[in-house]
Amino acid sequence: MHSERKQEHLRICVEEDVETSAVTTGLEHFRLMHCALPEMALADVDLATPLLGKTLRAPFLISAMTGGTPAAEQINRNLATAAQRAGVAMGLGSQRAALEDPQWVRTYRVRDVAPDILLLANLGAVQLNYGYTVTECLRAVEMIGADALVLHVNPLQECLQPQGNTDFRGLIAKIGEVCAALPVPVIVKEVGWGFSEDIARRLQEVGVAGLDVAGAGGTSWSRVEGYRQAAQGRQIAEAFSGWGIPTALALRLARRGAPALPLIASGGFRTGVQAAIALALGADAVGIARPLLEAAMQSAAATNDVLNQFVEALRIAMFAAGVRTVKELRNATLICDADAFGVRIVSANALWGE
Repeated sequence: MHSERKQEHLRICVEEDVETSAVTTGLEHFRLMHCALPEMALADVDLATPLLGKTLRAPFLISAMTGGTPAAEQINRNLATAAQRAGVAMGLGSQRAALEDPQWVRTYRVRDVAPDILLLANLGAVQLNYGYTVTECLRAVEMIGADALVLHVNPLQECLQPQGNTDFRGLIAKIGEVCAALPVPVIVKEVGWGFSEDIARRLQEVGVAGLDVAGAGGTSWSRVEGYRQAAQGRQIAEAFSGWGIPTALALRLARRGAPALPLIASGGFRTGVQAAIALALGADAVGIARPLLEAAMQSAAATNDVLNQFVEALRIAMFAAGVRTVKELRNATLICDADAFGVRIVSANALWGE
């Protein structure tokens, strides 16, 4: 069942229109101030970035996409080969399939082609309410020789999946227990609807080592799940096609709520220029997924070509903004639309004057 669902997810993401509707990433509201005389050479730009104890040659993470299906083995190896070549991080898809059926372990193992990368294991946090413990988390890490564990949170997706796991009670405390017991860092990742300031704060308080905000504006997993449904289920899923916190806003909310944590910005990144804006807005690294998927289904070389486009566009954007390092991007000048983030976040009662 897991394998069939994962294969469907791959097909739908490549063949169907799964972009979020009615909401954008919010990155379009920001531009880096152009510097006509940067007083530096392009070669002076240094993209090196520390993340979770390793130094990336460029501040990118190949976000979790797949595993546990026959096609996933070569896709993950192509992604990992490109990650090794570019010196960026990589996350794998949920390893639940391999924990429950060992035949799929091979679809996640990539260390032989990517011995040096920051490699992230992955499990659904909700599984901590369905029998999983620190033991399964450790098995996922050891299975692939990972440097850290991602616990992804996807309450809306689980609601839209047939027989989804929808008991999210008490998970923040259980995530904290995993953080305390696991010998590697734990990151919590949304899957496309973003984190609020409050949730970011609570996750920082229980000891997570970083957050992947994964905001709205890119692939909509409500639309992906809708393509797997009959008419009624599809209509329900489509009602949520515009749901979520836009990526740029989710990034700023998470930075306010968890000022001490490394933040990965993901959700709808299509260019290295967008990545530069996210880094200026407070991200430590940028996650990309769907733009790499089709290339990874072809070859490692094709994947590397797409990844290089992101890296080089980021390098040029930094040069054109007169910025030498990723850290300096935090102090770069941004041109913002007058209404950027021009929203009031209030309680419903406040709207009614109660």
